[in-house]
Amino acid sequence: MNKTLDEKISGLLGSFIVTIFVLGLAESISSGAAGFWGGLPFWVICISVLPLVYYDFWDSCIRKK
Repeated sequence: MNKTLDEKISGLLGSFIVTIFVLGLAESISSGAAGFWGGLPFWVICISVLPLVYYDFWDSCIRKK
């Protein structure tokens, strides 16, 4: 495989793993002792940071430079 395909696969896999981890953490905070309102600030942070992760993936691996 060539280098660009390796970068795309590893970047997508890494972004996907980060997404699963962060959303799982947010769900466990919200369903635990903090409750929905206690976990809401973390959800807001997650929803605002995950698009940045995927933008960085697009910027570094997909976009033509």
